[in-house]
Amino acid sequence: MTARFATDPNGSASRRTVLMNPGPVNTDETVRAALGGPDMCHREPEFGALMTRVRGKITTVCGGGEDHTSVVLTGSGTSALEATVVSAVPGDGALLVVDNGHYGKRLHDIARAHGIRCVRLGLGWGTPVDTARVGRELAADPGLTHVAVVHHETSTGMLNDVAALASVARAHGRKIIVDAVSSVGAESLDVARDGIDWLAGTANKCLEGMPGLAFVCASRDAFEDLASHPPRSYYLDLHRHYATQEKARTPAFTPAVPLFYAFETALDLALAEGVAARGRRYGGLAGRLRAGLTELGLHIPLEPRHRAVSLTVVRLPEGVRYADLHRSLKDEGFVVYAAQEELSAGFFRLSTMGTMDERDIDRFLAVLGRILPRLQARTADGEAA
Repeated sequence: MTARFATDPNGSASRRTVLMNPGPVNTDETVRAALGGPDMCHREPEFGALMTRVRGKITTVCGGGEDHTSVVLTGSGTSALEATVVSAVPGDGALLVVDNGHYGKRLHDIARAHGIRCVRLGLGWGTPVDTARVGRELAADPGLTHVAVVHHETSTGMLNDVAALASVARAHGRKIIVDAVSSVGAESLDVARDGIDWLAGTANKCLEGMPGLAFVCASRDAFEDLASHPPRSYYLDLHRHYATQEKARTPAFTPAVPLFYAFETALDLALAEGVAARGRRYGGLAGRLRAGLTELGLHIPLEPRHRAVSLTVVRLPEGVRYADLHRSLKDEGFVVYAAQEELSAGFFRLSTMGTMDERDIDRFLAVLGRILPRLQARTADGEAA
C-alpha cells in the first residue's frame, strides 16, 4: 500500500493524519489549495459574485429551487443555528425542541439564552422520535409556532426522521427548523421535498469544506417575512444578512474571504459527486468500519436502522480508558473523538465523513486490533500491581 503524506505546519512532509472526528474533516487537495486564492476586498463586485455563486450552490445541495435561497455566515454551525432560532421565531412565538441527544439540548439552550419561550420534549439519548407525541404536544400548546430538531444527532450517531416531523408540524400549522449541521451533503435531505422551513448547516462536515463558514437555507418568502420580526441579535440577524447578500450582493460584515474560495471548490466537488452518491460512499465506509469493529468484539449500541452514514458510537472495551486509546491511535495517525456527557464514561465516536477511503478504514482496524490488547494488558497489570 502506498503511503500518503501531508504537510505539517512547519512545512515538512509527514504521514497523513486521518480525522475520524465528525468535523473538521479531511479535505480534497483542491479545497486546501483554494485557500490561497488572491487577496480580495469583500466590498468589490468580484467577491459579491463569488458569494452569490456559493449561495446558489448551497441552495442546490439543500434541494432548494428558484423559490429558495441561502445566506452564508462567517462562523461555526452553531452560528447558523442561533441565527435561525433568534430570527425565525417571532416575538410572540415559542419553540418546541425535540431533544434526544446533546445537540437537541443545545437548541433548547440557544432559545433560552435569548428569552424565547421553549418547550423541551426530552426523549432520552438515542431514543427514536415519536411523531404522535410531537403532534400531541403541538395540539396541547397553540402558542408553539416552531418545532426544532437535529437531523443527525452526533452525540449518539442517530438519524432522526425530519420529513416525518415536518409533516406533523405542517399538519398543525407550525414551522420546522432543522439542524442539518452533520448531515447536509450526505444524508437524504431536501428542503422542498421534505417540507423543511429552515435548514442550518456548515461547510466543514459532510460538504468537506474548511471550518469557519455556516449557512441557512429557506424559502425567499420566509427570509422576506423576517422583516416584520424585531431583531434579537445584531450580528446574527438573518434578515440583515439576507437583505445585504440577496439585494445588495454584498456581505453585512467582513467575511472570511479565503474560506469562500475553498467552500466553492468543495461545493463543486459535492455537486459533481451528488448527495446520494456521497451518502453511499460514506455508508460503504461505515459498513466496512462497523463490520471490522464487530469482528474485534466491540459493541455498537445504536440499532442499524437508526444509524447515520457518517458516525458510529462504540463502547470502550472493558479496562480501556479513552485517553489511552486516543493517544495510542493518534501516534499511529488517527484522531478519534470522545463521547459526550451521558456516554462519556464508556464510549467513543468514529466518523466516516471527509475524504477517507477503504485503505484508511482497513489500516485503522488493523491498528486498533493491534493496540487494544496492549491497552487492556496495561490496565490489567496496573490493577494487579
